[in-house]
Amino acid sequence: MVVCGRLTSVKPPEHSPLIPDRPFSRNRASRRWIALAIGVIYLVALAASHYLRSQLPAPPLEPGQKGRAVKTAVNDAIRNPSIRLAYRDFAAERPGDRLPLVLIHGSPGEGRIFRLFVSKYGGSRRLIVPDLPGFGTSESVVPDYSFRSHATYVWELLDALGIPKAHLLGFSMGGGVVLHMARQHPERVASITMLSAIGVQEMELLGDYTLNHVIHGAQLFGLKFLQIGVPRFGSWNDGDLGVGYARNFYDSDQRPLRGILQHYDGAMLILHGEVDPLVPVEAAREHARLAPQSELKLLSKDHFMVFQDPRPLIDPIQDFLARVESDTARTRQTADPDRLALAAAPMDARHWPKPGFVTLFVLFLGLALATFVSEDLACISAGVLVAEGRVGFIFAAGACLVGIVVGDLLLFLAGRWIGRAAVRRAPLRWFIDEARLRKASEWLQRNGAAVIFVSRFTPGTRLPTYVAAGVLHTPFWKFAGYFVIAASLWTPLVVAASAGLGMPLMRSGVLDRWPLWAKLLLGGAVMLVVVRLSAALTTYRGRRGLAGKWKRMRRWEFWPPYLTYPPVVFYILWLAIRFRGATVFTAANPGIPGGGFIGESKADILHHLEGAREWMPAFAEIGSGGIETRIAQIQAFQEKYGIGYPIVLKPDAGQRGFGVAVVRSGPQVKAYLDRATGPLVVQEYVGGVEYGVFYTRHPDEPRGRIFSITEKRMPVLSGDGVRTLEQLILDDDRAVCMADFYLRMNEKNAQRILGAGETVQLVELGTHALGSIFLDGIRHRTPELEHTVDRIAQNFEGFYFGRFDLRAPSEEDFRAGRNLKIIELNGVTSEATHIYDPAVTLRQSYRVLFAQWRIAFEIGAQNRARGVPVTGALTLMRNLLDFRRDARENRN
Repeated sequence: MVVCGRLTSVKPPEHSPLIPDRPFSRNRASRRWIALAIGVIYLVALAASHYLRSQLPAPPLEPGQKGRAVKTAVNDAIRNPSIRLAYRDFAAERPGDRLPLVLIHGSPGEGRIFRLFVSKYGGSRRLIVPDLPGFGTSESVVPDYSFRSHATYVWELLDALGIPKAHLLGFSMGGGVVLHMARQHPERVASITMLSAIGVQEMELLGDYTLNHVIHGAQLFGLKFLQIGVPRFGSWNDGDLGVGYARNFYDSDQRPLRGILQHYDGAMLILHGEVDPLVPVEAAREHARLAPQSELKLLSKDHFMVFQDPRPLIDPIQDFLARVESDTARTRQTADPDRLALAAAPMDARHWPKPGFVTLFVLFLGLALATFVSEDLACISAGVLVAEGRVGFIFAAGACLVGIVVGDLLLFLAGRWIGRAAVRRAPLRWFIDEARLRKASEWLQRNGAAVIFVSRFTPGTRLPTYVAAGVLHTPFWKFAGYFVIAASLWTPLVVAASAGLGMPLMRSGVLDRWPLWAKLLLGGAVMLVVVRLSAALTTYRGRRGLAGKWKRMRRWEFWPPYLTYPPVVFYILWLAIRFRGATVFTAANPGIPGGGFIGESKADILHHLEGAREWMPAFAEIGSGGIETRIAQIQAFQEKYGIGYPIVLKPDAGQRGFGVAVVRSGPQVKAYLDRATGPLVVQEYVGGVEYGVFYTRHPDEPRGRIFSITEKRMPVLSGDGVRTLEQLILDDDRAVCMADFYLRMNEKNAQRILGAGETVQLVELGTHALGSIFLDGIRHRTPELEHTVDRIAQNFEGFYFGRFDLRAPSEEDFRAGRNLKIIELNGVTSEATHIYDPAVTLRQSYRVLFAQWRIAFEIGAQNRARGVPVTGALTLMRNLLDFRRDARENRN
C-alpha cells in the first residue's frame, strides 16, 4: 500500500447521459391530480360497497333446511353468544333402533353436496346434514373456523336434536371434523366413515404444518384483501369470496389427527378414490395403518364421487353400519395382531405420495414467485425438493424457469417504461442502486446485447443489466431471445447442482425426523453457501473477494458496531449507575443539543466557532427547497467568498461521513442535489493532510488537553504498467478488504492500466467507514498544537468534549499548530478514532473507549452540578428516530 501526504482525488462519475430519466408524463402536477382523483373515487366506491354489504340480510334457509341456535365455539370451549346453524334432517321411513348418520361436508362446500347421496341412500335411517358455520346458510362470521370448533358445533346441534349417539361420515375436510368429534366424545360415536377424507398432516399439500400454514395464510390474506379492499357491486357483492374456506384451513391444525387415529378404538370405514387429485390415496392407506381395525375400500373414482356418482358408496356404507350395529364390525380390541404391530411402527417417510394437482399447482406457483425475491435461493430450494423426492427435476426447473423469465422480463419492461427512475422506487431500489445501473448501461453500450446472455452467469449483474437493457431500448425480441436461452441453460444447472449436492444429505437418514421446513432451511443454506462459493472460486475477482471478506472477519477495525460495541454499552450502563443518571453525558457539551449525541446541526456548530474565524473555512447553510433555488444559493456562496470548484457538500445532520462529497462541477452539484433533499452545508474545500484531534476539558480546569490524535491517510496505489486499477485493488493486502467500495468509487478508471509509477488515490474523504486509513498519531502532540486546539475549543462556549477534524498544509504545520482549518467538530458520541489503527488491538480499543466515556460522564456530572440540564432518554430516542428517518428520506 502506498500512502501519499497531500490529498488529491479521482473525479467521481457524473450523472450518466446513457441513462435518461423518462417520467411517465411531462406534466407531473397533472399526474398527481389525476392520481388523487382516482384515489378519491376508489375510496368512495369502496365505502359504498362496504355499506351495501352491511345492509344485506343473512342468507335465507334453503327449502328443506332448518335452523338451530347453537352457542359459539372456539376449539373445545363454548361461549355464550349464539349463532345460527343450518341443517337438513331426513327422517327414516320406518322408525326403529337404527342410529342416525351425520354427514359432514368438506371445504369449500356445504351440506347440499350430499343431495344425490341422500337420494340414493334411501330412508333406511335418519340422516343429519349440517352446514358448518362459515359455509352455506349457517352463520358466516364466527371467531374460529377450525376442525375442532366445527366438531363442537355439531355436538351442540346433536344435543339440541336429542341425539345421544350417532354414526359419523366425514367427506374431505369433514374427516378432520369427525375425528375431533371422536376425540371430544368417544362414547357417543358409533362409527366413523372417512370418505375421501383428509387426516395426517404429512399427506396434506407440502406435508409440513409450518409451510402449509404459510400457504394458507397467504391465501387467506389475498382473499381477505379482495373482500375488504376491492369494491364489489351487484351479484359479486354477495358471498365471502372463499374467506370462510381459507379461514377453515388457516385456523385448523392437522398434526393432532395422527394421534386421534392411533387412539380411536371404534369401528372405521375408509372409502377413497384411487385417482383422487386432492387427497392422495396414500393418505387413506396411512389412515388405515394407524387404525388397524379400519376397513379400507379403494374405488376407481376421484375425489368428487360423493356428488357425481355416489352409487358405489351406498352398499359399502350400509353394510358397514349394519355390521357395527350388530357388533360384528372390528374394533381395535378385535383387530388383527399383525395390523396392531404395524400401527405401532413409525411412518415410512421414504415413500411419499405423488403430489396431486393442487399440491403441484401450489409448488409451481410458490417456486415461480420465490424467484422474484431471489432467483438463486428459489433454484436451490427447488433442488432440495428434488433431493427430498417431493417433485421431479423437470417440474422444479420448469417452475423456476417460468418465474425467472416472467420476473426478468418485468425488469426489462420497468426500464423501458419508467426509465432510470425505476431504481428509485420499491422494490427495485432495495436491490439496485444507480451506480450499478450506470455501470450496466456502459457495459451494454460497449459490448452489445450479447452481454445480456453473459450477465445471466455473472453474479451481481443480472438485475441492473436487465433494467439497463430496457432503459437503452434494446429491441424486445433480441433481449428475450438472449435472455430465454441463457435462463434455460442456467436454471437447470443450478437446480441440478443443488439436487445433486443435497441428495446425500437428504437421503442419509439423519434428517428423516426433521420437518420439511427445517430440511429446506438447512439444505437451502448449505447449498447456497456451496453454490456461491463455487461461483466465486471460478473467477480471480471472486477468489480475491473471498480473501477480502476473510481479512475483514479477522481485523476487528472492519467489524460492524453491533459486534464491537456491546461491552461499551454495558460499561455505559455501569457509568449511568455510578453517576446516577443514564444520560448525564448529554450535559458534557451544553452548547450542543443533547451534547452532540445524534442529529446535531453542523451549521449551528460552525456558527458557534465564529470566534475562531482564522481557523474556519468559508461555509454556508443550504435549505431544503427546490434544486434550482439551492443551486443559486451555492453559486451565491461561491461568489461571496470568491471560491471556485471543488467545494464540499454535506448533510447538515450526518454521521460517519455518509453523504459528504467533494464536487468539482455544476453537473456534479445538480446530481448531488437530485439525491439529497434535506438541509445541507456547503463548505470551502481545504487541501492538505488531515487529522482527528480528540479534545477534553473538565469545567473546573482552565485548559483542556488532547486525548487522542488520529492520522488520516488516503489510500494510494501505484501502477506497474501491466495491471488495471481493479487488479491493483484486488492484489493489495488492505485494499482488497474494501474492494467493492473502492471499485464503486473508481468505476470509470477500474479497467484502466496504470503506467509504471503512476499513482491513483482511491478516496478523498478522511472517514474510516469510507475507505480512509486511520493511524495512531499521538506522536504529533506538541505543546504548540495543544495550545492552538485549546484556543479554538474555548472560543466555543459550552464545548468541553469532542473531536475536531483538522487539515493543515503539512505535518510540520500541524505539529506547530499553525495554518489549521476546522473541517468539522463532533460532540459526545464522536470516537477517539486512532483505535482503528491496524496495530491497535480490540482490548486496547476498549480501554480507550471506556476512558473516553468515563470522562464524558465526569464532565456531564460536573456541568449538571452547575445547573446544566440533562437531556432525557426519551428525547434522545426521539432524536435518534428522527435522524434515521431524515437520513432514509435523504438517501431516497
